[in-house]
Amino acid sequence: MSRILLVEDDPAMARGLQHNLAQEGYDVVLSGDGEDGLRAARAGGFDLVLLDLMLPRRSGFDVLKRLRADGNGTPVIVLTARGAEEDKVKGLKLGADDYVTKPFGLKELLARIEARLRGARAEVRVDLGALVVERGTRRARLTPTEADILRFLLARPDVAVPREEMLKALWGVTSAAETRTLDNHIARLRRKIEEDGGNPTVLLTVPAIGYRLVGSAIALQDRDGQEAKGGVH
Repeated sequence: MSRILLVEDDPAMARGLQHNLAQEGYDVVLSGDGEDGLRAARAGGFDLVLLDLMLPRRSGFDVLKRLRADGNGTPVIVLTARGAEEDKVKGLKLGADDYVTKPFGLKELLARIEARLRGARAEVRVDLGALVVERGTRRARLTPTEADILRFLLARPDVAVPREEMLKALWGVTSAAETRTLDNHIARLRRKIEEDGGNPTVLLTVPAIGYRLVGSAIALQDRDGQEAKGGVH
């Protein structure tokens, strides 16, 4: 049974979500404000956090920022108000894995929860030296460029990295015209590391920004198949 922390200050919504998610087999723990939510998340033991952004005592933005600064990679889905586009972007930049806009349907929320939990459980094994990536029984060769992209993102796990920053670091260019080249490389890389390249859970697109790698889904290995020192988990 997956354990979910729901940080929501609306008692009716919190109880309703707890009941509905329990019906789907989830163990849901409630927290009514940002301070308690941060304390609970830091204590650990959760597979996913549902985080409202507008909270008393401490905002959801601050909770998310502090969790990621702690190195806590627990998947986080933020709950945002309708039309608050800037909140969605800010949440994703701070390290949120996904967002759901209020009011939302239960089926949509369940689909997003299942996708994030599936991504967190999956492990991709990468040997950058041998240019090999493995997922389950599937094995694929990486191109040097794909390895460079992975290496760059692995140094910044769970961080939304702008396309422009990637272009400058990888190829020394900043032209917007080159973003299509980067996007094409990302698409090919996803076909090798994702269970479903069209529905990524490891290498995520951050709208209007760039890309984010879910560090907990990647394990680095050396050429002998052993866990490499400094691997990401």
